[in-house]
Amino acid sequence: MTDDTLRVLAAGAADLVELATESSLRPRSLDEYIGQGDVKASLGVLLQAARGRGEAADHVLLYGPPGLGKTTLATIIARELGVNVRYTSGPAIERAGDLAAILTALDERDVLFIDEIHRLNRAVEEILYPAMEDYALDVMIGKGPSARSLRLTLKPFTVVGATTRAGRISGPLRDRFGATYRLDFYSDDELTAIVRRSAGIMGIEVDDRAAGAIARRGRGTPRIVNRLLRRVRDHAEVHGSGRIDEDAVLEAMRVLDVDDLGLDTTDRKLLAAIVQKFGSGPVGVQALAAVLSEEVETIEDVYEPFLLRLGFLDRTPQGRIATDAARQHLASLGFEIPPPRRADTDLAGLWDGPAA
Repeated sequence: MTDDTLRVLAAGAADLVELATESSLRPRSLDEYIGQGDVKASLGVLLQAARGRGEAADHVLLYGPPGLGKTTLATIIARELGVNVRYTSGPAIERAGDLAAILTALDERDVLFIDEIHRLNRAVEEILYPAMEDYALDVMIGKGPSARSLRLTLKPFTVVGATTRAGRISGPLRDRFGATYRLDFYSDDELTAIVRRSAGIMGIEVDDRAAGAIARRGRGTPRIVNRLLRRVRDHAEVHGSGRIDEDAVLEAMRVLDVDDLGLDTTDRKLLAAIVQKFGSGPVGVQALAAVLSEEVETIEDVYEPFLLRLGFLDRTPQGRIATDAARQHLASLGFEIPPPRRADTDLAGLWDGPAA
């Protein structure tokens, strides 16, 4: 089993079969959507009001880590409004003419979903401002002295923007969204409910303990628990009766090399490198990348966020530090844990009171 195979658990859909299966598991209404209670409540009011007035809903910005349901919510918004949805992404809109073609093809009150909206070309973004605010499109016709500006009137529409990096969205674009929602990671109970729902759609028998075992390894992300469920189903069909119980989950996770907390081989290699090669840190990310033969951006964007959320890793000005919780977890898995090289200091911390 290679690291690349394991990393599929946290990456995008690997092939068309995976993508089709994932699409079939997506909820189709707010009532079916599990989790994100505050977002659902606020969004439900917004959509019900727009539907009652027969108007296009306010533009909506969704942000948060990948796999939490931003694309699913965009589709639900269109379904709740009873209109069509058009999908595109920031990098796909290279020229202003591309955006103009998309906007002029929208029917009244349609939803335009722009994924990774923070990666929009700046020139395209400038065209989008009046389109979102005034439902108008400014187009330049001709070149040189004979060039002239033409304003096209658009039908009212709703932009649903999604991004994993809200900080990279320019202020003028962010201000044009009437509603902004942050999607948080899911609890184990919510993920367990998602596993049961997905299993029912796929026609799989999953008992409560098995569903909980899959949910605990889901990294708080519905996309990942659905992938794990499919891998466990494959294992149960090939090596068992097809029914998924806790033993089948544990055996499948052992084959996939995913531990109780959802860490895979690469996650453990990163922690082990800090603990064993660098005395638990601090170590610079450049040195860590060289040891793991990975890019710095990959470590910062793919591996570290989950480890930071677990409290296994600290980012300091001096470098990365493996916490005591990380050392204990590796020790429980049989790793050799040398003593940390960082010396404890007797100096009081900034927020500590005076020494007794």
